[in-house]
Amino acid sequence: MSDFTISSFNVKNLIGADQEYYQFMSYTPEEYAWKRDWMADQMLSLDADVIGFQEVFEEDALLDVVKEANRRASALNAATIPDRSKRYHRKAIFRKLEVEPWGIDHIAFAPNANDGAPGKRRPGLAVLSRFGFVGAPEIIQDLETPIVIFFSGDGGEYRLSRLSRPILKVRIPIGEGDDRKVITLFNCHLKSKLGEFLRPEGAEFAPEADLTTYDPVARALGAARSAMRRMTEAWVLRKLVVEEIEAGNPVVVLGDFNDGEHAVSSEIISGEVPFKNYSWMLRHDAKSPSDRYSIKENAQITAAVEKVRLHSAEKLFVRKSLRDMVYTASFGGVFESIDQIFLSRDFHPDNRDRIADMTYFSVLNDHITDGSHPEAPYNKLASDHGQIMAHLTLRGGK
Repeated sequence: MSDFTISSFNVKNLIGADQEYYQFMSYTPEEYAWKRDWMADQMLSLDADVIGFQEVFEEDALLDVVKEANRRASALNAATIPDRSKRYHRKAIFRKLEVEPWGIDHIAFAPNANDGAPGKRRPGLAVLSRFGFVGAPEIIQDLETPIVIFFSGDGGEYRLSRLSRPILKVRIPIGEGDDRKVITLFNCHLKSKLGEFLRPEGAEFAPEADLTTYDPVARALGAARSAMRRMTEAWVLRKLVVEEIEAGNPVVVLGDFNDGEHAVSSEIISGEVPFKNYSWMLRHDAKSPSDRYSIKENAQITAAVEKVRLHSAEKLFVRKSLRDMVYTASFGGVFESIDQIFLSRDFHPDNRDRIADMTYFSVLNDHITDGSHPEAPYNKLASDHGQIMAHLTLRGGK
């Protein structure tokens, strides 16, 4: 096995039938059956070796979908793959048609610590791997030491002790024998842009939620709270990523970032882009206009920045293709990619010591419709996110 695929799939509110997840929201048995049917078909279309799922309320519901996808894979293989009695059964074309089932024992699930009673449920994350896992999955949500971010001068501070959703960290073995590699994969779902409003003690709801007394300033503060939470969650993830890279481990980060690739939160996760030439830049301890970094220091700084950068799989693909538009979500006439797959330099084409090459990037987004369109709402049973997948080929002898 030298080729492998890694996908991100926001399933949009996966839960069993007749269970209220958000207030007054649930699936009838028929609606749940339709959603399971749609998800199983999407999984067959992806045929990904590793899938990171977001918005999963229950592990049992995900197991149900995977079992259905496996049933369909077996039926598809029986119909398209010749049995051994046929002389041509070994032809490569038939191997390409085959869909390998997923092992239901190879699912890592991270429930949400904020999950509550019916009507106040909060979704978690999961990773499905055909290759299994190395060691136990890790769930990061409650922080042993709260994060306190201080602002300069009299700017005050911001404190966070729990992430809005968990970060799921798994180690996945890729390849066999001497070519076997273990990658560290992080699956995340950062805080959305929906405003975070505070309900006063004893009140039935937050004042900002009453749109008949629309308060634009208070609602803007709610958006600011969400942004601060998302930025801080991005920093928590960045710290985990750097620890893995410093330990010499190839890293993949995927999930619903709730922001585009060039948003500040995404750039926090991926890391700084090195300055073109640091020898043009004034030193941090400059005493005169001529105190610049040396050519040697320029190389040192650039190498340090590059070592811990992550790279967008989508942008690596666009760089080598003629495709000019990829999107995974749409609202208000804005089509954008808020679902991402980021790769450490272990997968970058300019790195001679890379362990794998990214050969293609897929997006399944034909089901996406603009939520502000007059024909909206779109079908609530399909996901409101496109699915993305990176195709990689392991390099031998590294």
